[in-house]
Parts: sequence; structure tokens; C-alpha cells
Amino acid sequence: MLKSLHIDPGKCTNCLLCELACSFENEEVFNPAKSRIKVFAFHDQGRYVPYTCTQCAEAWCMSACPVDAISVDPATGAKVVSGDLCVGCKVCTIACPFGTVNYNHSTGKVIKCDLCGGEPACAAMCPTGAIAYVDADWTGYDKMRRWAGKTDSGTAQAHA
Repeated sequence: MLKSLHIDPGKCTNCLLCELACSFENEEVFNPAKSRIKVFAFHDQGRYVPYTCTQCAEAWCMSACPVDAISVDPATGAKVVSGDLCVGCKVCTIACPFGTVNYNHSTGKVIKCDLCGGEPACAAMCPTGAIAYVDADWTGYDKMRRWAGKTDSGTAQAHA
């Protein structure tokens, strides 16, 4: 069973523990600037949105890489960058429509979420459950539950 990150921005408090955990897991430093997950603050709206690679089924970053440095981890389904093969050309950063592949100036290679080998540090450290590692087939489960709850109470609107 493949799993994926499920992000519920409504639960995010902007504590940034996810960024710190990610940077420590991957770079061995507590530095949000080196994190593969970012929390965006929309202060005027009073909300925070964690955002990272969604491990697209049709991974444009992987298709665009001229040296085949991005491959699929068969255990997790994550698209993983091989530091040994990456030449730092940044073509994958251009190909990703979501901007979740980034260039690391200190290594001269690109970085992206690789689900920490199947134990994402961001999800493990999230104190509110805003980031969870769930069965990939059920990422919409919470949304289904919310709608089901509204339907039960008679507040849901039918869609045309």
C-alpha cells in the first residue's frame, strides 16, 4: 500500500516544526531555508498552508531530467533525486508546475520531498495533525467525512 502526505491547512498553526524536522532529517541542520516543505503564511487571511511535492503520478520533473537522476522509490512511490546522478541543470525545477523542486546552492544539486524513505519527518513532528501520512488511495477521506457530516445535518447543497 502506497502512502502519501495529506495536508489540512485548517489545522496548521505556523509553528514550523515540519520545516525544522525536514531540514534536520535531510540536511542535518535545523534550518527552514533548507526544508523541502514550506509553510506559506497568508497573514491578511489569517491562515497558513504547508506545501510540498505531491509525488505526481505523471512526474514532469522526472520526465524532464536529462540524466535520469529522478526515479521512483518502489517502496514509497516517491520521486527521488539521486545526488550522484544530478548535474544541477535545474531543468526539473522548470518542469515542475508546482515549484516543489528546488536548487540547493550549497550542494549544486536539486532537492525535493522524498517522503524520508517512508517515514516523513514533517508528518511525525506536526503537533496538530495538519500533515499526515495516509493511505494514498484515501487522501480525500477527510473531505468526504466533512461533506457526509453536512449531509447528515441537512446543510449540504446539491451540486448541479
